[in-house]
Amino acid sequence: MQIHIIPPSQALAPALQHKIDRKTKPLGALGRLEALALQIGLVQQTLTPELRQPHLVVFAGDHGAARAGVSAYPQDVTWQMVENFLAGGAAINVFSRQMGLGLSVIDAGVNHDFGKRAGLIDAKIAPGTANYLDQPAMSTEQCDAALRRGREIAHALADNGCNCVGFGEMGIGNTAAASLLTTCLIGAEHGADLYTVTGRGTGLDDTGLAHKRELLKAALHRGGWPTDPLLALAEYGGFEIAMMAGAMLGAAERRMLLVIDGFIVTSALLAAHAINPNVLPYCVFAHRSLEPGHRVQLGYLMAEPLVELDLRLGEGTGAALAWPLIQAAANFLNDMASFESAGVSGQDEQG
Repeated sequence: MQIHIIPPSQALAPALQHKIDRKTKPLGALGRLEALALQIGLVQQTLTPELRQPHLVVFAGDHGAARAGVSAYPQDVTWQMVENFLAGGAAINVFSRQMGLGLSVIDAGVNHDFGKRAGLIDAKIAPGTANYLDQPAMSTEQCDAALRRGREIAHALADNGCNCVGFGEMGIGNTAAASLLTTCLIGAEHGADLYTVTGRGTGLDDTGLAHKRELLKAALHRGGWPTDPLLALAEYGGFEIAMMAGAMLGAAERRMLLVIDGFIVTSALLAAHAINPNVLPYCVFAHRSLEPGHRVQLGYLMAEPLVELDLRLGEGTGAALAWPLIQAAANFLNDMASFESAGVSGQDEQG
């Protein structure tokens, strides 16, 4: 799959920075909102950016290794939570309604037949991945299909007028997959040794966490430490993670703003970034998760998230909660008076 992402031109940066600096405030007084406004303007290549039809996409998939004990919850919770999403009862439903965000749930590979449902995109590659303790999680053909389908989903959103997309996920066992992918794609030399990046996920106690780490250690001894993103995804990924990576690449191809959620979503971004690093300038990092591996991921990508709320739910909840800050950055750039328009003396005009 050929991915063509053009990094945002920096030619407009001086004009954007001048517009930001001439707002009725001291230089830099809006802090990181100013850097965010600059980024949005560069992504859209305009001094007057618009956030059109913002949408959250939640990718769901099952993991064969979940039955081996890498999660505190049974695998059936994946499809049960998808039903909860479709019924409007999950945290992501509450937050997306509050923020006025569109929401789509993507069945990337859940071990359940949902039929045709409003709000659900059927993109199922298979009813869950294989158990990576015994064999690769997916074939190279399945990995490629997931990436392609994710890219198509992002392109379809762009075709419908969306220019800002947030990413979320659901899949029992997917923090374990994210830990393995982080270990492979970042490497111990950058702080991503397996024990450091493996956390409690859905709430494992100390005994459960130790068991999870031992299982993941066994998986690495079987499948190795592939640094190639396609091989790493095939060995240890989930269909929802691979499809997210494809959607991120597709969204960046269409010059959309990408709102990145927590640990699992960022593991998909690690794969997308390894495939095409030009995806990164399009990404806004919503929050820093309580999962220990997320701090390592963000450090590797040299990313500073907007908030830190000790979240570890997933679903795209952090992306939804960060949305008002993204709106605020675009709105002050467009609507806040300048010193000239307000007739207010600037700092260099005092005295």
